[in-house]
Amino acid sequence: MSNKQFKEVQQLSKDELLVKVRETEALLFRAKMQKATGQLKDTGSVWVARKMLARVKTRLTQIAAQK
Repeated sequence: MSNKQFKEVQQLSKDELLVKVRETEALLFRAKMQKATGQLKDTGSVWVARKMLARVKTRLTQIAAQK
């Protein structure tokens, strides 16, 4: 499954990746706050957000290394 998601990330442009980083960081922050206050129903969402953020940042690093 993660390989499929990484292929989707590889098709995004640098600007789209930067937007995705901001969105994912915001999502991760909200999930962590909800978890801390006991409002989070799906605790797996924190894990999913962390992994997506790592995928996007990895792709940004790859793009930077190519230049």
